[in-house]
Amino acid sequence: MMDDQNVAGEAPKYAVGQLWAYRTRPSEPDSTVLINYVEHNQILGDIYHIGVLGVSLPSPGPENNPITELPHFPVSRATLDKSVTALVENRRPDPTYIEGYREWKQAFDDGKAGIFDISVAEIVDIIEQAISQQRG
Repeated sequence: MMDDQNVAGEAPKYAVGQLWAYRTRPSEPDSTVLINYVEHNQILGDIYHIGVLGVSLPSPGPENNPITELPHFPVSRATLDKSVTALVENRRPDPTYIEGYREWKQAFDDGKAGIFDISVAEIVDIIEQAISQQRG
């Protein structure tokens, strides 16, 4: 495990394949964040494409199978800085993010999408609220 700051007191360096513990929602204490891809944007800086593992969200459909993984969110460094607490391990990126990334990238390039700069727990809350609204 690694502390969320290095010896010099600087913010952590984030890289592809890092699995982080983060300030989770109370009901999901073992949830983690996986950095799947990092790209640089001249205006926004680094954009981190993360997956969130170990969540428990209601299914948007009639099958009632809970959602346990959210494969793609584009986030800012600020999101990671305010969310992550400890580096758990390094692993391979999860390729399931690619489909969501492609959809986001097209919308982003068309000026119709952005990135999150709120905490990961807040993002998960927003997704849960959206699912609840879909279910009616």
